[in-house]
Amino acid sequence: MFTLIKQEGAARRGRLVTPHGVIETPVFMNVGTAAAIKGAVSSYDLKELKCQVELCNTYHLHLRPGEELVRSQGGLRAFMGWDGPVLTDSGGFQVFSLAALRQINEQGVRFNSHIDGRPIRMSPEDSMRIQSRLGSTIAMAFDECVENPAPREYVQASCARTQRWALRCRAEMDRLNAEGLGPNPQQMLFGINQGGTYDDIRIEHMKQLADLPFEGIAIGGLAVGEPTEVMYRIIESVEPYAPKDKPRYLMGVGTPVNILEAVARGIDFFDCVMPARNARHGHLFTSTGIINLNNARYAKDPAPIDPACQCPTCRHHSRAYLRHLLKAGEMLAMRLLVMHNLWFYNTLMEQIRDALDSGCFYAFYTEQREKLGKRR
Repeated sequence: MFTLIKQEGAARRGRLVTPHGVIETPVFMNVGTAAAIKGAVSSYDLKELKCQVELCNTYHLHLRPGEELVRSQGGLRAFMGWDGPVLTDSGGFQVFSLAALRQINEQGVRFNSHIDGRPIRMSPEDSMRIQSRLGSTIAMAFDECVENPAPREYVQASCARTQRWALRCRAEMDRLNAEGLGPNPQQMLFGINQGGTYDDIRIEHMKQLADLPFEGIAIGGLAVGEPTEVMYRIIESVEPYAPKDKPRYLMGVGTPVNILEAVARGIDFFDCVMPARNARHGHLFTSTGIINLNNARYAKDPAPIDPACQCPTCRHHSRAYLRHLLKAGEMLAMRLLVMHNLWFYNTLMEQIRDALDSGCFYAFYTEQREKLGKRR
């Protein structure tokens, strides 16, 4: 399913063949949490914005509209009009970050909905059943995401439980695929590496995951408050133990510079709400750094957001007009600005793949990391 086409240092150029299309890696997955990109960007828009994979969330879709409704509509892809691959997060992170009251035990988690407070139970098997009914291309194992930093003893116990849950997830997904009642009976499953900021726990867990028949391996529980240097150190620690013939996914990351650094350390898949969320507030990524469109200096600026950008927004609109829409509270501002940021991220991944194809990734990485993090 996954082919490692080329490697430059730890950086990898790959291709994942899925039941719903081919994914060229490294790839950034555009986050449509509740089966929609926030900012009034449709699935049809995503095609023009070079999106390869849309990411949706099990927790949110379970609460609303419910996985049975989605299944009755032919699964997520038919439901939202997206014909490419879809990855569903297992809901583990949202359970631990959004649920104010939760109880964790070996069977799973009991928590209260953040929408209406109703009690909900989610076990590894429940998460697999929900994702099967959603019919995503790639499902994620159910895990516990701990805070950073957390006591070593708790992290060890949590990681051991996450591994036991991973075994249950694999067994349940195999059963569901064999049953063939979901919209995608060829659903793939990625395991998730945990272990907080403890290198040895992370490494041991990665070794355990590598022995299981997952189609890919994710690194979870990072970018949740720890310094970026710690995140990079953890990636470097576990990378030698991650399977070479499977895609690696760094969950919830991140800035363009984070992505460059993580690709250089061997990561293939990324996702983050940042480009869409920041765009809705006027914070935009460009080829020469980050701009804040709220600044008065852009009030009369006739230039596009980024003169080097060919996104639909930059082709047709000026900074002055976009700033006006933003200040006037027009919904169109969010739509146009989110489209720009998503185009920027997807184009950055395209440029990274091209650099790897031509054997000049490290020259590209060195040049771009100096520019992309600057605030202008």
